[in-house]
Amino acid sequence: MHFIPDNIDKYVVNHSENEPELLQQLTRETYQKILQPRMLSGHYQGRVLSMISKLVNPKNILEIGTYTGYSALCLAEGMQANGELHTIDINEELVDFQRKYFDKSEYGKQIFQHLGDAIDIIPKLNKTFDLVFIDADKENYSNYFNIIIDKLNPGGLILSDNVLWSGKVLDTTFKKEDTSTPALIAYNKLLKNDKRVETVVLPIRDGLTISRKL
Repeated sequence: MHFIPDNIDKYVVNHSENEPELLQQLTRETYQKILQPRMLSGHYQGRVLSMISKLVNPKNILEIGTYTGYSALCLAEGMQANGELHTIDINEELVDFQRKYFDKSEYGKQIFQHLGDAIDIIPKLNKTFDLVFIDADKENYSNYFNIIIDKLNPGGLILSDNVLWSGKVLDTTFKKEDTSTPALIAYNKLLKNDKRVETVVLPIRDGLTISRKL
């Protein structure tokens, strides 16, 4: 969802950093072969993730929700030379696709894939992180935050995607079967009220929150 007029959105994209060729290839193949290609972070948001990572210059990055690997490669652009990026996804069918593009990049040996439920995997990671990106099942966003916060270094960032959920977070009459909207409403309140972090919400694409650990 775009929160600004299409012509302004196009101007913003055209005057932001170009999309790297490898990510253009990844996008094309995702749209050709993979279901729900709109789940990609995409050119503009990818450049935002890259810029934030470069500003943080993280040693260790954690990503929850790999999909086809686009956002992981963007985040890796700011990683330290001896750093690691750990990315978690539950879809076994995408592992080889992700690996192909990770290995095509200069960060292949620094990117570690984890297959399974992030709630089970994260506690087993014997690392602390400087940057975390959450872009997985919305129902578990609060659970992910509560697991991650003690593994986040002071001053570290949590980036949370889709926090505006196409504007549905304003809707108090969501359907009973809609579990994502109330989960995101609760998550946004959690970030606002938790004294361990300071948070700003950016109306970028479907909403991106930056939370910094105090």
